Amino acid sequence: MESQIFVLRTTANREDQVLDFVSSNVDKKGLAVYSLFRPHGLRGYIFIEAKARSDAEESFQGVPYAKELLKKPLEYSEVEPMLEQTKTQMNIKDNDIVEIISGPFKREKAKVIRIDKLKEEVVVELLEAAVSIPITVKLDSLKVIRREEGEDE
Repeated sequence: MESQIFVLRTTANREDQVLDFVSSNVDKKGLAVYSLFRPHGLRGYIFIEAKARSDAEESFQGVPYAKELLKKPLEYSEVEPMLEQTKTQMNIKDNDIVEIISGPFKREKAKVIRIDKLKEEVVVELLEAAVSIPITVKLDSLKVIRREEGEDE
């Protein structure tokens, strides 16, 4: 079965918070939700791409500011103009000092240990941690602060 795109109504200007909570729910419950997105300029709605309506509905149970799913799922052709294809540019190198800009380690500084270009993931070690434990983060959740050679971003 192909995935469907459902529209979740939210409180206006709370879309990012709802997106974070729904994403967390999907991870915890292991739901068949493939993507979540919020088109720029469209207030009060987020889109949930899921295998079935039941997965989409369960993804926002107990989430503050999430209201309801619209009755009819959207066709891909209806949301395609709102999407923009981007290719992540690899601007991170081994030993770079980076700042994590999303996730549980947000605002932490870390050193790049290894880069997996295919998965677009980076293994880093937090600089301010008492014990250095390698963690894997997505490439798009990092910002380069300092290069080993001393050149800035």
